[in-house]
Amino acid sequence: MVVSLSFIRYFSSDPHHPHSFTLSYLTKTCGLSPQSAIAASKIVQFESSEQPDSVLPSFQNFGFSKIQLSEMIKKFPKLLSCSPDKTIFPKIEFFCSKGASTPDLVTIFTVNPWILKMSLESKLVASFNFFVELFQSEHKAIELIKRNPRVLSYSIEAVIIPNMNTLRENGVSESNILWVIQNHCQCLGINTVKFGKIVEEIKEMEFNPLKSAFVQAITIFIGVTKPKRDQKVEVYKRWGWSDNDVITAFKKYPWCLSISEDKLMAVMDFYVNTLGFDSSVIMNCPILLGYSLKKRLIPRGAVIQFLSSKGLLKLESSITDLFICSERRFLEKYVNCHQEAPQLVKLYNHNLNLFDTSKSGKDEE
Repeated sequence: MVVSLSFIRYFSSDPHHPHSFTLSYLTKTCGLSPQSAIAASKIVQFESSEQPDSVLPSFQNFGFSKIQLSEMIKKFPKLLSCSPDKTIFPKIEFFCSKGASTPDLVTIFTVNPWILKMSLESKLVASFNFFVELFQSEHKAIELIKRNPRVLSYSIEAVIIPNMNTLRENGVSESNILWVIQNHCQCLGINTVKFGKIVEEIKEMEFNPLKSAFVQAITIFIGVTKPKRDQKVEVYKRWGWSDNDVITAFKKYPWCLSISEDKLMAVMDFYVNTLGFDSSVIMNCPILLGYSLKKRLIPRGAVIQFLSSKGLLKLESSITDLFICSERRFLEKYVNCHQEAPQLVKLYNHNLNLFDTSKSGKDEE
């Protein structure tokens, strides 16, 4: 939505307009953009700063920055109407009493400010206690909420428990169910009918419910839409794979359908065109698709190309180990054991340091 400056000035300067003070406060004090301020003013209005001025310090005193507060207000404008004593402090103090640190609080409330409209006793405490009982640990419950603050918005009785039971009924172990909750709890928060259909889809692909790949595949099907999955399948087909090849790879390494298309193209190009591997090698060991180009593949590839050019390495017999093994083992087995070790170390470190400006650590690179 494009909002002209004259439009904003009209609201801000017209003392008779019912939203003029609210818009001014939201933009000047809360730091919202004009567009966000107009959207928020449709939900919350005030004629003086008394109420919102009592709210902002409540969060600032707990370490929330102005930017974080702006983000919270943008998501949940009614935050400015909350009572510090009746609504804000009790919830903050609850999480503190369970071991949440100041950074934890900032993460939880910034991501999910809607917590403030939830009942403390009937919703937040009940949800928290459910996860404490599940993990047998308050610390693990806080860690879960910190990773996915929206988990507190899910209905335990109507959604989480029925979806957990669906997994149990299909033979999934408790340890794998806990893995889903710890790492992909949002997947258990979806509609139970949709969840059941996805479980059936995975079963029809003959995944073993006793294996971790079964629940991994479920999380991929929930997190990646079918059109997106189809696009990734088309990328693999460009490299000579059939539909069955993609299914084979997916069953071995479900994450192969969650990798970005750009990365898929870059990684396949590296293996096939730079190193000269047949694409079927990657299909048989699809975990090779998940490694970082910058932090693993390119540095190791430089060493591999050097050794191969000197006749010191037969790629056919060791490709899997070359990329899957730890850095320590790679250096011991493929670098330090050779007479050319000093040259290889220099080559490896040079290629590793080429991308030192990227500190994200993401394996998508």
